[in-house]
Amino acid sequence: MTDRHRISELPRLGVAIVTMGNRPKDVDALLDSVAMQDAPPARVVMIGNGTVLPTYTGYPFEVTTVELDDNLGCPGGRNVALARLREFGDVDVAVELDDDGLLVEADVFSTIRRLYAEDPRLGVVGFRIADELGETQRRHVPRLRAKDPMRRGLVTAFLGGGHAFSMEMLAETGDWPADFFFTHEETDLAWRALDAGWKVLYEPSLLLQHPKTSPARHAVYHRMTARNRVWLARRRLPLLLIPVYLGVWTAITLLRTRSLGGLRAWAAGFVEGVRTSAGERRPMKWRTVWRMTRLGRPPLI
Repeated sequence: MTDRHRISELPRLGVAIVTMGNRPKDVDALLDSVAMQDAPPARVVMIGNGTVLPTYTGYPFEVTTVELDDNLGCPGGRNVALARLREFGDVDVAVELDDDGLLVEADVFSTIRRLYAEDPRLGVVGFRIADELGETQRRHVPRLRAKDPMRRGLVTAFLGGGHAFSMEMLAETGDWPADFFFTHEETDLAWRALDAGWKVLYEPSLLLQHPKTSPARHAVYHRMTARNRVWLARRRLPLLLIPVYLGVWTAITLLRTRSLGGLRAWAAGFVEGVRTSAGERRPMKWRTVWRMTRLGRPPLI
């Protein structure tokens, strides 16, 4: 039986969690919410991103732990988790969850299995992110018109906090861009998936409860946001769109950023993105640009 036939009948789920070891209570609560799912995962992999991990016991599944000597960033740590899931050879769909997230409902995994069984070209399923009060921040809705977080449909982006990947898709597109370390790695992967003809679905019924935070809480936010956006454009956009994309985002940044220190860090990151290697250049096809435009978000904003 081929992988395509098997996944259409009964997708097997693997769960990947990356932690720096600073949220042990949150990780325990997350694992408890994974254990309550009505469709148990085939595998659960926990990555210690530059940290030692405890032994996780008492669950209806084995937690495979991998301890990394260095913090590889979120995309680098997740690549290690994906590689471990591949080694097992019995995972069709990988579910990646933030270590401070929580699955509120028990049917998340069974819904994911159903979605992938119904559509063999489904590549990415993005969750809805909401805080303890049920509020979804505007930046967590993966479309330009973000007034209604409950609006389901095909999109051009997904949220890193909670999502599912077809392992068959990843075999074709490749994994996370580890060099990004933090910010815009989801966009890079989503653009590759769309360019390869896979679908990205926002499914708001899949809820990940997550504390309300701002990405700017990280000291490296402004620099890496700018650097990675330049890298993203250089790697994935047709030449004609690169200056337009970067020009639009430069204008948006100047309007949004209130901190002079933040603007200085952003400018330094932009220069770094121009001067350093962006990695392999594989620009998207123009038909992908048109497809993204029809989905409501051309690769310009």
